[in-house]
Amino acid sequence: MSKVEDFLTQEEEQAIVAAIGVAEKNTSGEIRVHIEKGSSHKSEDENQTPMEPVERAVEVFHQLQMDNTQERNGVIIYVAVKSKQFAIYGDKGINEKVASDFWDCTKDIMLSHFKNGNFKQGLIEGVLRAGEQLKKHFPYQSDDTNELSNEISKG
Repeated sequence: MSKVEDFLTQEEEQAIVAAIGVAEKNTSGEIRVHIEKGSSHKSEDENQTPMEPVERAVEVFHQLQMDNTQERNGVIIYVAVKSKQFAIYGDKGINEKVASDFWDCTKDIMLSHFKNGNFKQGLIEGVLRAGEQLKKHFPYQSDDTNELSNEISKG
């Protein structure tokens, strides 16, 4: 098993997916969690080049087509297991509406859980906090559809 597969148990993953469902219940916004070994990508010569977690989060955000939501209100929580780093990235629609320090405050809450090895609770707190902001700025409409999967993606 890789470090990615060992990062969360199946039960922990399901709890996070359930939190995403709760967070998205009252909003048109979309939240994804992506977990992978490290924040790197392959260049043309196939060598691994390290990336800052937020840069990789943006890259994964586009790979998962999260920028295709109708209101540009997708949020990704990216975790690089090996380097023990993470990032939160919100699309243009939400970043125009939340306070400038919103993502930093959310990261601080998550980090306090991560430092204690409680990755599940850290991710759940981050997801729910993102959901609160999405609900405030992008309330649920009767014609809303779940545009993106709630499942945790892995790289």
